[in-house]
Amino acid sequence: MILLGVCTLADVPSSKPRRSPKPQERQRDPERTRALILDAAEAEFAAHGFQGARTAAIAARAGVNQQLISYYFDGKHGLHQAMSQRWQERRTELVPPETPLPEQFRRYALEALHNPDAVRLMTWGGLEYTGADSDPDHTPRARMLEHSVDELRTLQEQGRLPAELDPAALMVMLMAAAMAPTTLPHVIEGVYGTDPRTPEFLTHFADQVSLLVRALGRDTE
Repeated sequence: MILLGVCTLADVPSSKPRRSPKPQERQRDPERTRALILDAAEAEFAAHGFQGARTAAIAARAGVNQQLISYYFDGKHGLHQAMSQRWQERRTELVPPETPLPEQFRRYALEALHNPDAVRLMTWGGLEYTGADSDPDHTPRARMLEHSVDELRTLQEQGRLPAELDPAALMVMLMAAAMAPTTLPHVIEGVYGTDPRTPEFLTHFADQVSLLVRALGRDTE
């Protein structure tokens, strides 16, 4: 999924002066510490959204001094930007160039199984969204969709999608479908009578999303 962003509201600068970490804290492996903080931030933001997340809770999850968050990321907003960059790198690995559209969306749907916090972050991003002006990473994330929209537009030009169909609207609908196990678990459980979080269901659902894309494009591979 194009998991295109993780939160939308800018951080409010703290009035407290930044403190450099103690010497023993600086002796930590910087990359390992950064990774621990990012993992903890992802879990905390996924649970509470950007507004509800607290840097103290992130530090506790990571097992580090809270000052290290300011030292490495310049606060919560810096974490937002770092996680956005992390997702862009993840997306490149998830759907390399030339990945067929049906497989792209199958992999996006499977992120609910392999990377559930990232999908929850994207959901929170939508709930907290107040406009592009409050979301500095909006444009880079939006551009991540352009390639797939262009693929749909090419299919349309080839006569494999109805001429009256808006490729951008179709992209949004397909992304919504891929995210449904996270955004509509209660609906899924009501329809299927099963837990939408199980590996068996998520694998089945991802395959169904892939079949839908293939049918829309009359075999887009």
